[in-house]
Amino acid sequence: MAAPGFWDDPEAARRIIAEMKDVKDWVESWDELDKCWRDLAELHELAEGDGDKGVLEEIERDAVKLAEEIGGLEFRRMMSDPADRKSALITIHPGAGGTESADWAQMLMRMYIRWAERKGFEVEILDLLEGEEAGIRSATIEVNGPYAYGYLKAESGVHRLVRISPFDSQKRRHTSFASVFVYPELDDEISIEVDEADVRIDTFRASGAGGQHVNKTSSAVRMTHLPTGIVAQCQNERSQHKNRANCWKILMGRLYEHHKAEEDKKRQALEDTKKPIEWGSQIRSYVFQPYQLVKDHRTEIETPNVDWVMDGDIDLFINGYLTRN
Repeated sequence: MAAPGFWDDPEAARRIIAEMKDVKDWVESWDELDKCWRDLAELHELAEGDGDKGVLEEIERDAVKLAEEIGGLEFRRMMSDPADRKSALITIHPGAGGTESADWAQMLMRMYIRWAERKGFEVEILDLLEGEEAGIRSATIEVNGPYAYGYLKAESGVHRLVRISPFDSQKRRHTSFASVFVYPELDDEISIEVDEADVRIDTFRASGAGGQHVNKTSSAVRMTHLPTGIVAQCQNERSQHKNRANCWKILMGRLYEHHKAEEDKKRQALEDTKKPIEWGSQIRSYVFQPYQLVKDHRTEIETPNVDWVMDGDIDLFINGYLTRN
């Protein structure tokens, strides 16, 4: 950075600094794990000599945890796309099926929030449209932290639920669908140049739950990028200013995915991943009755622990998909 002319090209300088920071973080993390391993090996030698079974059992537990951390670091190293390091924006929409599908969409939202909390990510609900009776009509949540997008991009697709509906008085089994799509949240390291004149901004009154301000002030914001037709909206905050900021963030993430597809000469790649929210399009099925099973149709990975999965334990599927690709 002290070299002559380093800052002559600010964009190139930022890229180099970001790469240096990423390498430094990875090396420091590895050095810390290496130190832990050396300390455990030394402690093990001492405890084995003393015949201290209690300490040996504790060392064994720490060794298992250390191996998991090493595996996680190696797994993170596989994420080479610049966007993988970014925070993530998740949008969730129910398919056809009314209240049943709206409830399923809300269950998925909770699953991702619980997963993020388990990982130590920060979560913020940017936009939420509640269902008429139960569930949600749509939601956009932000998962903030390093490599959130790298992990969560595996979740894009249609998710299918089979269960006895709590909304059916005859207790019949229903099949419901919801779509999930994940975008990277952009920052200065990945830039998308957008002419503000190309973005139409509409304000309107928020709908659904939200207190006395609903239908009294035009705080909700919808942005349309006219050249591409890409739309983002946000109505979750009382402040129109906050809704504008969040809406712009969502729009930039969607535009990034659009432009990335163009650069790869796959102009339809983004839309092609958004399969119809119906039978035959699902990436994963969640069966509650007549038996319990969650199965990822891309990797054939499955588990009977439905309750664990719905409480955010989805690393089995994420890791399986990412290592497969």
